[in-house]
Amino acid sequence: MFHFGFSYVGLIYLLMLFIPNGIWAKHKPLGYEEYVVKENKVLQGFERIGEVLVCCCALIFSDFNIRLDSLWSIWLLLSFVLMLLYEVYWIRYFKSEKKMSDFYSSLCGVPVAGATLPVCAFFLLGIYGRNIFLLISVMILGIGHIGIHLQHRNRIMKK
Repeated sequence: MFHFGFSYVGLIYLLMLFIPNGIWAKHKPLGYEEYVVKENKVLQGFERIGEVLVCCCALIFSDFNIRLDSLWSIWLLLSFVLMLLYEVYWIRYFKSEKKMSDFYSSLCGVPVAGATLPVCAFFLLGIYGRNIFLLISVMILGIGHIGIHLQHRNRIMKK
């Protein structure tokens, strides 16, 4: 089931996503552009489409707003914990030497944490909101975003 309406939780999540990415734009790792030009175009397509869909779904469905009426809220809590870990990932990156290996590092055993943590957080948010549109959108995003990050990480490891 889904309900149209503004989601303040979706807005908070998107701010938690976009603010560090905006700062990152001025602190990209050395040699980053070399990797971007070699990205798989199909994965890029999935990533771009998924980004738009996730942003729209996160904002236009009120299903993600806080409801403390059942144990179902555990999904929201787990999702928020992943978003907090995502923020920890960024703090660690910004304090690092900002090398490619820093950008594609793991955190708490989560590979390519900068891509994996927010994708998983939004997926759990979709479960919490019981919103199939966000779940499908996140899967599309995850295929592209995590796929691209894994390719970059694999190229770094080969060097």
